[in-house]
Amino acid sequence: MRVLVVENDRHTALGQIELALLEAGAEIVRCRPHAGESLPEDEAGHDALVVMGGPQSAVDDENFPYLPALCALMRRFGDAGRSVLGVCLGSQLLARSYGSDNLIGAATEFGWHEIQPTEEGLADPLLSAVGGPFPIFQWHNDTFTLPHGAVRLAGNAAAANQAYRIGRATYGTQFHFEVDRTVAAWWRDTFPEQIERMAPGWIGRFDEIASTHGPAADAAGLAIARAWVATIRAVATAADDAVSSAA
Repeated sequence: MRVLVVENDRHTALGQIELALLEAGAEIVRCRPHAGESLPEDEAGHDALVVMGGPQSAVDDENFPYLPALCALMRRFGDAGRSVLGVCLGSQLLARSYGSDNLIGAATEFGWHEIQPTEEGLADPLLSAVGGPFPIFQWHNDTFTLPHGAVRLAGNAAAANQAYRIGRATYGTQFHFEVDRTVAAWWRDTFPEQIERMAPGWIGRFDEIASTHGPAADAAGLAIARAWVATIRAVATAADDAVSSAA
């Protein structure tokens, strides 16, 4: 299977999603539009799409003019029935692509926090892999309204829409389930000033906090990653062959 991964920042860490994809033998194709790389025009040639996080808002088209095209690409993948995953900013862009409102600065959250699955979430292939409330890593200021027709899978006090599904396998997660303790430590060392502003004293307590919440969060994140990878159907080769034959 070929999976397109769109990175919106140079500090993107695919983390546990990458581990689950490699376990499944996936070919990972990275695209970095924030660095000037061109997005594919459509879904042809890829079985699934992952859109990762970043510091920008989902409506900052002035500074990141590729965002409308990325939203359109996410919609194309989703409408074609191919697996889609939007993480943090990716979930906000996915919501935008399906007509929802982005709520800028309405939900600040940082560090490991508990997620509460809904009844629908507990029955969904993604979060049923965890089986109940779980801690997971968060880093966001924005949130969004739930897209029309989407199934709300999880929430918490900071953001009602922490996870949702559209159609068969188009998923958005506000939380960073790709972040394990190794990635969290890398971000700690890379963004000390930003983190101190958001969570004063968190860096000094990192070892304690990570040892308390990290093991369960790492396990939940990997279970979610594997569950999403399991939704991917190998359609790219067949689709490409059909296009070639038609030509």
